[in-house]
Amino acid sequence: MDSTTSIPDVIAPSTLLFRVGGVLYGCDINAALEIIPLRATTRLPGAPAYVRGLINVRGVIVTVLDLGVRLDESRAPVSEGSILLVRHRERLVGVAVEEVVDVRGLEIDQSRAGESSAVGPLGGGTIVAGVATVGDGTVIVLDLEVLVRQVLLS
Repeated sequence: MDSTTSIPDVIAPSTLLFRVGGVLYGCDINAALEIIPLRATTRLPGAPAYVRGLINVRGVIVTVLDLGVRLDESRAPVSEGSILLVRHRERLVGVAVEEVVDVRGLEIDQSRAGESSAVGPLGGGTIVAGVATVGDGTVIVLDLEVLVRQVLLS
């Protein structure tokens, strides 16, 4: 591969689409083990604003992250929506989103992974897996496993 060859697009047969702050995001459907309704959390003293708190899911304590606040600290916390359950090693982590929209096959442009301004300073090509188009809109495809890993290591 020479330096003029771009990273090829990837056809993702199953991308979970969801909204946060009016922006359409997506992730690999296999990253989300389960989708549950948003529920009250027990706040952790001293935790960053994007850590909503803890919930109990069938006897397992789950840390819930607010995706909107994590991507943009000036956003209000998600008040209604869903929690995507993501496994990181042996831990189960929840990611709160405003609305789960659809599951679709998308052609993801990985060469535009670091371009999205809707992800703010966290983008840097790390949590953004690429960009896709749905109808006349743009979908920012996130790597939720990288996002969760960043949070757990910070």
